[in-house]
Amino acid sequence: MNDLDCWESKFESCCYSERLLTKLLLLNETAEQEIDILEVKKAIYYAKKYHGDQKRQSGEPYYSHPIEVAYLIVEYAVHYVTTDILVISILHDVIEDTALTKEVISYIFGDSIANKVEDLTRVKSDRKISVAEIVILLWLQRKVDLLLIKIFDRLHNMQTINAKPPEKINRITQETLKTFTSVGMFLQNIMPEILAVEETLMSLCLQNLPINELPVAQEPLAIFEDNFQLPSLIFQNEGSLC
Repeated sequence: MNDLDCWESKFESCCYSERLLTKLLLLNETAEQEIDILEVKKAIYYAKKYHGDQKRQSGEPYYSHPIEVAYLIVEYAVHYVTTDILVISILHDVIEDTALTKEVISYIFGDSIANKVEDLTRVKSDRKISVAEIVILLWLQRKVDLLLIKIFDRLHNMQTINAKPPEKINRITQETLKTFTSVGMFLQNIMPEILAVEETLMSLCLQNLPINELPVAQEPLAIFEDNFQLPSLIFQNEGSLC
C-alpha cells in the first residue's frame, strides 16, 4: 500500500479506461449526482495493478473485464449509476482472483465497498460457492445494487464467450438461461431498463445453444417461483467462469 498517496501519478490510461472515463465525464455534465471520477480512476488503478498480467481466454488483459462491466452499467442503467456501484464493479473479482484482500480494500476504499466486494466473491470462509448460490444470497438480502453488477458481469461474459471451448460455452449458456434471465425478471420490477439486458442475454444464449437444446417456450427458466419467491433448491458448486 505504499502507493496509496501517489497512485494518481502512477495511473496509466488504456483503451478500456479511456472509454469508461470519457462516458462518465459526459454523464457528469447532466447528472444530478456527479460521479467521483477520481475514485473511479483509483479503482481502475488497483484493479489493473492486482490483476496485473492475468489474461482472459480471448487474450485481452483480465482487467478489461471489470472495466467493461462498469461501462455496461452506465450504458444500460444510467439512472442507477453511483460512484460506489462503479468502484465495486471494477473491483468485483479482485478478492477471488488476486492477492488484494478485503482488509486492504477496506483501508483504501472504506468498509462499505470492501464488504460489498466480498459479497460478490465466490470464495467464502469454508468453500467456493456456485454462481447460482451467490445470486440467491444477494436476492435473499435484497442487495439490488450487487445483483445489478452480477447481471452485467454475466452480460459481458456472454458477449465474449466465443473465446471459450464449446463445452464451457454450453454450460455457461445453460446457467445463464436458468439463473440470470430470472435475475433480469426480478430487477425489472425495480428498474424497467433491465428489460433490454434480459432480452440481450436471451438473444446471446439462443445464439450459442444447439437447436436440440433450445428451451421450450412454456417451460420456466427461472430460479424464482411465481412472485419471485425462491424455490427450495440446493445448488451444487460449479467451475469458475473466468
